[in-house]
Amino acid sequence: MRKKHLAMILSRLKGFPEPKPELEQYRTPGDVAAELLWLAHSIGDIEGKVIADLGAGTGVLSAGACLMGAERVYAVEIDGKALRIARENVKSLGLENCVEFVNSDVSDFALRVDTVIMNPPFGSQVKHADRPFLMKAFEISDVTYSIHLAKPEVRRFIEAFVRDAGFSITHRITLPFEIPAQFFFHRKRLERILVDIYRFERT
Repeated sequence: MRKKHLAMILSRLKGFPEPKPELEQYRTPGDVAAELLWLAHSIGDIEGKVIADLGAGTGVLSAGACLMGAERVYAVEIDGKALRIARENVKSLGLENCVEFVNSDVSDFALRVDTVIMNPPFGSQVKHADRPFLMKAFEISDVTYSIHLAKPEVRRFIEAFVRDAGFSITHRITLPFEIPAQFFFHRKRLERILVDIYRFERT
């Protein structure tokens, strides 16, 4: 499967029915999800692997990982309504046997996995909202792929946090991330921001 084709498939999946601003529920754009998954697949971190998608939302990354050959994906999501959409999205692609849905706070998930993939909250609404995701990812896996804002202060935080946890940054890809207007505080019809896709590995 080509990266462009993967992005097209993922961009057609259903989004959040009732997005919650406090959870920063923005759907992962198909092209951003495809970029993360393509990188992970090219390094050998997806095919035949057991994956955890922390804060899975509507299942974009989970579905994409299965399409790229993951053996099993645990889609961990605290919002039951989002998880119902994730089930629909996974079923629409015939991937039910690949994904196990876990309706839980990510902090309570305790299974060891080969790879973590995630698009955690950026911390725009609740400061440091991404920290529990990073902490759990580093606890349950030696390899993590994660999406964060491409800002100098965020990069400094990530670099220090990762180093202190005994991990290193092996890859960082910067690309645009589109957020459609969906909350009362949005002023533009479509907001374009820059994000970094990271690969972290235990040192």
